[in-house]
Amino acid sequence: MSARSNGVSVFVRTRPSVNFAQDLIEYLPDQKTINIHMKKDTRNVVNNQQSDWAFKMDGVLHNVSQSHVYDMTAKNVVLRALDGYNGTVMCYGQTGAGKTYTMTGATENYKQRGIIPRALQQIFRETEERSEQAFTVWISFLEIYNETLFDLLSTLPDADSRDSQMTIVDDGNGVRVKGLSVHLTNNEEEALNLLFEGETNRIIASHALNKNSSRSHCILTVYIESRSRTLSNAKYVTSKLNLVDLAGSERLGKTGSEGQVLREAMYINKSLSFLEQAIIALADHRRDHIPFRQSKLTYALKDSLGGNCNTVLVANIYEEAAQIEETLSTLRFATRMKCVQTEPAVNEHIDPVLQVKKLEMEIRQLKNELAIHDSLANRSLVSYDAMSDTQIADINFQVHRYLEGTTDEIECLLLVVSVEFESWYNESYLIPEEVQNALRDRGSIRPGMMPLNRVLALEEDEQERFERLHQELLSSSPGSISFYNAHMRTQQRKHYFRAMSQAQPQRKTARVIIPQVKNKPPSILLSS
Repeated sequence: MSARSNGVSVFVRTRPSVNFAQDLIEYLPDQKTINIHMKKDTRNVVNNQQSDWAFKMDGVLHNVSQSHVYDMTAKNVVLRALDGYNGTVMCYGQTGAGKTYTMTGATENYKQRGIIPRALQQIFRETEERSEQAFTVWISFLEIYNETLFDLLSTLPDADSRDSQMTIVDDGNGVRVKGLSVHLTNNEEEALNLLFEGETNRIIASHALNKNSSRSHCILTVYIESRSRTLSNAKYVTSKLNLVDLAGSERLGKTGSEGQVLREAMYINKSLSFLEQAIIALADHRRDHIPFRQSKLTYALKDSLGGNCNTVLVANIYEEAAQIEETLSTLRFATRMKCVQTEPAVNEHIDPVLQVKKLEMEIRQLKNELAIHDSLANRSLVSYDAMSDTQIADINFQVHRYLEGTTDEIECLLLVVSVEFESWYNESYLIPEEVQNALRDRGSIRPGMMPLNRVLALEEDEQERFERLHQELLSSSPGSISFYNAHMRTQQRKHYFRAMSQAQPQRKTARVIIPQVKNKPPSILLSS
């Protein structure tokens, strides 16, 4: 199926606060527009800095429930993933703005669960309802910490830990992480167990803005394969659903980070800076090169950002005046993200094993049909199997022998054929004397030409001799057969109709001699 260009959908979710900056942040009634009003710095004599901004998104999620957030952002992406389209839902924003809460939710409260648990529930409910399709679901959980890849599910007993060194690979069919364990999942409970296992292994730390700050980027990927239960073809569809929880950007002066936490913050800010550079390049349609390989994060999200994918961004912001600069930075990033175009398309594949079996079955059916036709036509048994190497070599030898024959040999054969044909023609078309005497007084007939009904009286041995002559002597020059056939038929018809037209006045009194037809004429004389 051809891909159709589609923009990234961008939603803004606010973190509720009792210190809401009403004089700085304004939400318009359309629930899509946010206005930011910044106070100008009056300390400088000249101040040309912009102080007012208006950001229009696909939706502003202000004081809404987790269920409403999921319905607005991820529900349609999951449905399309079950139909064979790749999908990505990611949360972006400053540290402590509510990204992990939006994506994962509160694990101890069912009603407060986030996008990932709800997506897993929707996937398995849909697979149960679509009885005409057979679904297979796998899950992987990747962590990018300080530009190093980690498998959050490597602690499971069935995890394949043989290749501990993981690398990101782009093999032309999409980006994948080599060495990352992928786990078959049969139901919602098994999927949630994988989610909780991975969340337990995530790296978190505490600082001034967030007591449980995620120190890494995490990507939970759901792989879906769908096959038809009603059709026996070899086609099937696959999709990949990325659910991304990005680490938050940090102002080091506000977080007060030190030591290892400070080092982690530097890696986080660096990777998010590379992500923003990639987004700026994607939004500029004049750019040919997109710097995806600058960081592990941008490389892992290559398909989600500018490829075959339905992508949704949830920008998480604070409502407090103290965080207005970070909020403005997040909204600018979201605006750039909205300009990125993706090309989602159904991922159809053909199973080579099933395709071979299907073609073999068709070949057997066609051979059976040919055998039935041969039997009805009283033909001898014909083998439709592939020729052996010996048979092919023999045919090639005969062809080369024919093509390498000299002109003299062909002319000699043609001369022999001409003599034999003239002898057969005179014997077959010689009009008996009694016929000539009978027609001499009543009509006119050209000497040496016999009526058409006389041709039908040829003896069986004459037919066989002429046909054998064709097979034995004309094989080296097959083009001459059609020439003699055409010449003989033309002459025979012309002389016959001339004789019949001259004998027409005395037809009533003419003596008619009916020869006894013993056999059919040679096929060469009756073929049209």
